[in-house]
Amino acid sequence: MSTTKLLETINSPLDLKKLPVDKLPQVADEIREFMIDVVSRTGGHLAPSLGVIDLTVALHYCYNTPTDKIVWDVGHQAYAHKILTGRRDQFHTIRQYGGLSGFPRHSESEYDALSAGHASTSISAALGMAAGRDLKKQKHSVVAVIGDGSLGGGLALEGLNNLGSMATGMTIVLNDNKMSISKNVGAISRYLTRVLADKRYNKIKSEIWDLLGGSNVGKNIRGLVSNIDYTLKNIVVPGKLFEDMGIRYLGPIDGHNISEMVEIFRSLKDFTPAPTLVHVITKKGKGYSFAENNATKYHGIGRFSKDTGDVIKCGTQAPTYSDIFGKTLVEMASSRPDIVAITAAMRDGTKLSEFNEAFPQRFFDVGIAESHAVTFAAGLALKGMKPVVALYSTFLQRTYDQLIHDIALDDLHVIFCIDRAGLVGDDGPTHHGAYDISFLRTIPGVTIMAPRDENQLRRMMVTAVDHLKGPVFIRYPRGCGVGVELDSNPEAIETTPEIISKGKNIAIISIGDFFCTARSVCDALQQKGLSPTLVDARFAKPLDINFYRKLFSENRFIVTMENNSLCGGFGSSLLELTSTLDLEKVPKFLNLGLPDQFVPHGDSALLYKELKLDTESITERIGRFTGLLKAEMEAA
Repeated sequence: MSTTKLLETINSPLDLKKLPVDKLPQVADEIREFMIDVVSRTGGHLAPSLGVIDLTVALHYCYNTPTDKIVWDVGHQAYAHKILTGRRDQFHTIRQYGGLSGFPRHSESEYDALSAGHASTSISAALGMAAGRDLKKQKHSVVAVIGDGSLGGGLALEGLNNLGSMATGMTIVLNDNKMSISKNVGAISRYLTRVLADKRYNKIKSEIWDLLGGSNVGKNIRGLVSNIDYTLKNIVVPGKLFEDMGIRYLGPIDGHNISEMVEIFRSLKDFTPAPTLVHVITKKGKGYSFAENNATKYHGIGRFSKDTGDVIKCGTQAPTYSDIFGKTLVEMASSRPDIVAITAAMRDGTKLSEFNEAFPQRFFDVGIAESHAVTFAAGLALKGMKPVVALYSTFLQRTYDQLIHDIALDDLHVIFCIDRAGLVGDDGPTHHGAYDISFLRTIPGVTIMAPRDENQLRRMMVTAVDHLKGPVFIRYPRGCGVGVELDSNPEAIETTPEIISKGKNIAIISIGDFFCTARSVCDALQQKGLSPTLVDARFAKPLDINFYRKLFSENRFIVTMENNSLCGGFGSSLLELTSTLDLEKVPKFLNLGLPDQFVPHGDSALLYKELKLDTESITERIGRFTGLLKAEMEAA
């Protein structure tokens, strides 16, 4: 087979449509080979995108995009979609600064009907598009592609419920690969695995109806037919769940049989008078043996050898913050039978797999249902357990009402370990954990901590479980720690900031993983004649009023540094605090953090440099702020 002979001729779905159906499997094979080659060099969401290549080819072959709308759920399934919609030659830039996003972005292409990055959004958005189409009396098709466990999410079920009541003509393609990031869990997943394929249902029903309805029989036989209809749907088509919601069910069908899918999608495109769900069975990682055998590893992966499948390691070999969290929790739970762990389809990503193996009865993966995870934790806390909820910062955003209403209102002792706080790099604005300090500190009675290194994370976990009350949040970044020595028996920390080095006139207050940069800035400023005090805040809430009153009184300049949005962040909280203190002279503040904009995707170090949050840029900004470099700037 030629490597990319057909693919090189496809610059839009119009080019794809020029091919005969029997050539489409070759196109899919070429996309698969091309995708593996590129992602091995860039990293990315390989396994989910490999699984839907055949489905993507069939969809674009049948539907007239971008007039017809294909709405991708989560978005990490959309690599083949990008390749077929005019972005093949840019695909090597995926997830790199200035290059293609790893997810659909409405601003990137007219073919991306919806910007996506979080799960369970496609049905609601597609229904809105279909309703708008109907109001404008337009005729185009709307298709929502949902998979990777997203159907179990609350928003998807809300969308299904609304769709069934509206009876709007649109199609849902359920990409069923039995996986989210880890293996799917929950009743919806169990239900789908019981679905037995038999496409003869409509044919059988029709024949029985014609046979009995055509004879001179009375109402009793008509009632019998209704019972037969009900029985057939339950026996032959377990998709009766969707049928009862008012959504026509088709399937399951082989998601790697392109000709079969083309036949079905063509018929649906020509005539979809009512909501229809097409149940498609796919293999996550299809066509690349390493990804098929370990779909979790290759769900989102860094650079790897496409020949051996081995990840190419780079940089520090220190354990990640996630690793430290997972191991520490197991250590603590071994002597604390009241500790339970909860996550939302992120067992492996949050490093709770070891806890799951050690304490299976105390581990709960609730699926893609973050809001449920929080209220579920509330119930456990009310029964005297110590729930530890592990979520990514970007997904914690989905739980705000539950945090306030179900946790904080009753001051329940639930510990939230917030992974991927701050910038996360290549996954971009849908995954940056840029807002958690800002939205959490508005909640009364909570404690918010951020460790400067992995050993301090261990100490904060001990503090949170054994020495604090009420809701506790610990935020930590993606990636490796700084390589410090770990205490074998970590002790609790005081709820006051820590002065690392004492200076005069200027205080640099860092919280969380910006500490290493803050220390480097202090060293650079000392070489320029300044002597800053370096403070590790440790707590974003509550603030130690006496400590900060003294610090503000002793310094003319205050610099704050945080890996969080400046809007409502840690620096803002200190500015608010000054208004409540009786200070003879309020120091000048320079707050440094993430700007009031969506930060794009790209290498984290490059992003910090572009945002002027690297050591050199911060040193210069502080120098200007304090007037140190004023004469040098005037001379220049």
